[in-house]
Amino acid sequence: MRATPWPWARFWRRFSVAHEVKGHCLCGAVQFSGTWVDDALRACHCGQCRRWSGHVWAAAGVRDLQVQGPVRWFASSEAAERGFCTECGSALFWKRRDGTEVDVAAGALDQPTGLTLEAHIFVADKGDYYPIGDGLPQWPQEAPE
Repeated sequence: MRATPWPWARFWRRFSVAHEVKGHCLCGAVQFSGTWVDDALRACHCGQCRRWSGHVWAAAGVRDLQVQGPVRWFASSEAAERGFCTECGSALFWKRRDGTEVDVAAGALDQPTGLTLEAHIFVADKGDYYPIGDGLPQWPQEAPE
């Protein structure tokens, strides 16, 4: 059994039948839906994501995102913005400022998600208070395409 997906697996997922996802924030004031761009779920260990989520940010890309409710976008860097519920503060979305794809927090999705954690990114910046011992690929920065 391979420790990492076959090289063509990401290609096939990207062009396989798309499915809708739905989710909401902790208080329910924000509801959202969209279609998977790619069901590659990665855990980000960078300092910004750890501070944003309280530990590790796990998210997957969604297209055609429809959001109802009070979301505020915060420019967390020159390159990215993060969206959260203004009522309960739930961390929900991440997007590049120049992009159209939005990454949605896996923890905010309605189950079943159909997702499986695929890898860890930005592990060079991970917190010193936890090990990563699940055997999944670990990338010092962004995962290679």
